[in-house]
Amino acid sequence: MPANKVYRRRPGAGRPPKPARQVFEAIVYVLRTGCQWKALPKERFGSASAVHKRFLEWERAGFFEALWKAGLAEYEDMQGIAWRWQSVDGAMMKAPLAQEAVGPNPTDRGKKWEQAPPAGGRPWRPVVAHRDRGERQ
Repeated sequence: MPANKVYRRRPGAGRPPKPARQVFEAIVYVLRTGCQWKALPKERFGSASAVHKRFLEWERAGFFEALWKAGLAEYEDMQGIAWRWQSVDGAMMKAPLAQEAVGPNPTDRGKKWEQAPPAGGRPWRPVVAHRDRGERQ
């Protein structure tokens, strides 16, 4: 087979793309909840990989920057933006709805000292007695 062969999909072949509104709602869901792409509810939004693929396409096309600029322009018309003085504030934390959306992390089982003692009832202790570093035997 030639290496420079270009494959083209026939019109109407394959699965139809997800509606843009549904993809946008899925992207907003990920941003609001802070969940991972693979944690998107499949029954509501469909394939997470398809949504993520469209997200990357839209980002490359400049859709989100255009959306941001349109929002700024609309706010400027409605309220007016004080362009002379602006400040940016931010915080690095989990999204506020993240815990409600995905639940507790199943790998967080607590630290060893927070766990219940073993079945014998006695917590683990080393067999060798403790000695100070300067002390000789």
